[in-house]
Amino acid sequence: MAEKKQLRVLGVESSCDETAAAIVENGRAILSSVIASQVDLHAQFGGVYPELASREHVKAIYATVNEALQQAHLQLKDLDGIAVTRGPGLAGSLVVGVNMAKGLAMAAELPIVGVNHLEGHIYSAWLHPAENAPGPEPKFPLIALLVSGGHTELILMRDHLQYQRLGGTVDDAAGEAFDKVARLLDLPYPGGPSIQKAGMEGNPKAFNFPKARLSEPYNFSFSGIKTAVLRTVEEFKSNKKELPVADLAASFQAAVVGALFEKTMAAGEEFKAREIIVAGGVSANKPLREAFRSQTSYRVHIPALSLCTDNAAMIAGAGYRHLVAGQVDALDFDVLPNWPLVAAG
Repeated sequence: MAEKKQLRVLGVESSCDETAAAIVENGRAILSSVIASQVDLHAQFGGVYPELASREHVKAIYATVNEALQQAHLQLKDLDGIAVTRGPGLAGSLVVGVNMAKGLAMAAELPIVGVNHLEGHIYSAWLHPAENAPGPEPKFPLIALLVSGGHTELILMRDHLQYQRLGGTVDDAAGEAFDKVARLLDLPYPGGPSIQKAGMEGNPKAFNFPKARLSEPYNFSFSGIKTAVLRTVEEFKSNKKELPVADLAASFQAAVVGALFEKTMAAGEEFKAREIIVAGGVSANKPLREAFRSQTSYRVHIPALSLCTDNAAMIAGAGYRHLVAGQVDALDFDVLPNWPLVAAG
C-alpha cells in the first residue's frame, strides 16, 4: 500500500454476538466505533445461540457500518482499506461480516484483508480515541496474554505480526470457566461480570481452590477449579446450608486471576520481555487488571473497558498492520471458524 499521511481502515467484526464496525486512522486513532450487542438476547439461553446470532447480524450489519461512516464524517471513497474478522468464531456469524466487507471492497475498489480475531485483541492495546492524545506504543519483545470466553493463550511477539505461542488452555478457557461457575452459583450470564460483582462482597481466601500443575509451564487448566467449586456447592446443598455465593465467587476469581498473572509474569522473565499486553474479554476483570497494574517489573498495556470485549476498532487496527505490510486478500477468501493465531507444529 502506498505511503499516506493519514491511512484510514474500516473494520468489520461479527465473529460471535456483537455486530461491529469502526474506522481507525494509522492503526491507532479511533475515528468511530459502533457495536450492536446481542447480550440481552442470548442471556435467556445462558450462552450464545449460533443461529439466532447470525440472523441478528444480518439485521444489524448495514446500519452498523453506515453509522460508523457517519460518526467519522467519512464516505467509502475516503477510506484506504477494509479489514474484517475471518475467524475464529461462529461460521454463520463470520459469513455475514465477511460478505458485507467484500461487497464494500468491491463497490469502492478498496483492498481487503481478513484478520484473525485474536490478533485483533492484541492490537487493541495500540488504540486510542482520536480526540485523546495517544499513549505510549507497546514495545517489543512483549508477552501478550489473550484471555476471553473462547481462548486463553500466552503469545510472544518480537515484532508486528510475529506470533509465537508459548502456551494455552488445555480445557476450558478462562471466560468459559467464569460462565460455568456462574451457572453453578445461579448467577446471570455473562458469568465474568456476575462473578466479579458477587465477589466484591466476598472473601477471596475463604476457599483454597487448586491451581493445576501442568508439565508445560505456560499451559492453563481451569476445569479443576471449576470441579472444586462444583463439589463445594454440592456439599453445602447436601448439608442444607446456605450457599456462600460471595465467598465462592471471590475465591474462584482469585484462583483464576492468580494462575493467569503468575504464568504471564514468568513468561515475561524467561523471554526477557520489555512489556506485557493483557487483552480479550476477561481483561475487563477488575482484580486481574489490578494484579497487573500493581506490579512494577513491566509496563502493562490493558485496553480500555470498551475495547476489551469484541469490537471492530481492534480489527481495523490489526488490519492496518497487514495492509501497510502489503498483505491483501483476494475477494474469494472464505471464513475460518477454527483459525488459530499460530499454526500447530
